[in-house]
Amino acid sequence: MSKLQRILVRARRQVFSEMVGNNPSIFQGEGYDFIELREYMPGDDIRHIDWNITAKMQKPYIKIFREERELNVVVASVLNGSVHFGSKKFKQDVIAEINALLGFSTLKNGDLLSSYIFTDTMISHLKPSKKIHQVQKSVSEILDFYALNQKVDFKVLADTLYKRLKRKSLIIVVGDFFEIPDFKLLAKKHEVVAVIVRDLLEEKPLVMGFSSLVDPESGAVLEGDFNASSVEAYAKKVTMHDHKLYDTFRKQQIRFTKIYTHSVAAVELRRLFEGR
Repeated sequence: MSKLQRILVRARRQVFSEMVGNNPSIFQGEGYDFIELREYMPGDDIRHIDWNITAKMQKPYIKIFREERELNVVVASVLNGSVHFGSKKFKQDVIAEINALLGFSTLKNGDLLSSYIFTDTMISHLKPSKKIHQVQKSVSEILDFYALNQKVDFKVLADTLYKRLKRKSLIIVVGDFFEIPDFKLLAKKHEVVAVIVRDLLEEKPLVMGFSSLVDPESGAVLEGDFNASSVEAYAKKVTMHDHKLYDTFRKQQIRFTKIYTHSVAAVELRRLFEGR
């Protein structure tokens, strides 16, 4: 069985067999057609509570929507050179798995699925569809893409999606986010969710002594003594970067999660989308 087949079979089984009961899909479609706020009444769906307004008014308020309609789910994968890395498996493979899970869950929920691949330009785009082959094509494109020496430009991603997507959509951006994006304008028009894919060794590398490393984006070779002190300094820089990244997402009202290459992606995605 090929890597593509393994990813598709496992993701389809997780979505259609294991995600059952009270939460049959990753997504809980609300229609995104917001009308007004009103005070909470017994029997209202607690998932619709607006916690910001509730905190300000000191009493629970819920969002009222028009009748539910299908969501337009857009999955944008960022495949710059750094996704060609992984101690357990490549981040690029995990991004493919995430696309499969999101794709099958979207279709199971009866929603429209479209997907994009970005580097510092738009590489590919699959138009909105409810057909199952859409998932296979998306995952196949990610697995087959040669990410080495590719750079990332989040401004291109944000500008492209802002211009191309006319209907309010749920945009899920998947990448390792070692650059901090500005999705402020995009998030005002759409709901934007960030899925950060990382490997533990990127955040807490091993002490390697004198070594040569290759930058997967530029191809530049970095030589040096990667001792305990330099490794600790690097880990602190990554932590500071991520704090700034998280603060940016919170300010722009973007929900996010981090999925490591050794994690079970389906579990992390369920936690992210539960209670929508």
